[in-house]
Amino acid sequence: MKLSSRQTIQAATLLIAASVSGYLFASGGSSGSSFAPLSNANWASECASCHTLYHPALLPERSWRKLMRTLGQHFGEDASVDEATEKEIADFLASNAADRSDHRRARKIAQAIPAGTTPLRSSETAYFIRKHEELSPSIWKRKAIGSKANCIACHADAGQGNFDEHSIRIPR
Repeated sequence: MKLSSRQTIQAATLLIAASVSGYLFASGGSSGSSFAPLSNANWASECASCHTLYHPALLPERSWRKLMRTLGQHFGEDASVDEATEKEIADFLASNAADRSDHRRARKIAQAIPAGTTPLRSSETAYFIRKHEELSPSIWKRKAIGSKANCIACHADAGQGNFDEHSIRIPR
């Protein structure tokens, strides 16, 4: 059976679409590196007023609960908020935490954290360490980066939950 050029193009397009759909389904998203974008006005305004807006899927629920209970001494700062705002943000973070997510990468993060530990920094997790092990300590000290806590220095869309490896730009 001989196909016309139009039929050949249509068949090729269908084959490519099926391949891409299969990849996206198997990987759990565009690359499996992006978490679902989340929105909570108090989380965004309170947390991002001082630092990068960390996606809740980077830590387990117990970590977020502890962080929210200790806002009076939040890494050397008083980040206290009123009780209602604290509860709202804590519940939002907990409900979207790594150990409550269906996202493949979030599950890997949660599984790599021993049950008896409560990391307060995503950079302390085995998952983070494994994903960044090729970076020399001098990279973290670059002026444009400053520390492991500055995700957006290399992952420009980290605040939206995008950690796609193809969009990493390490500043000089």
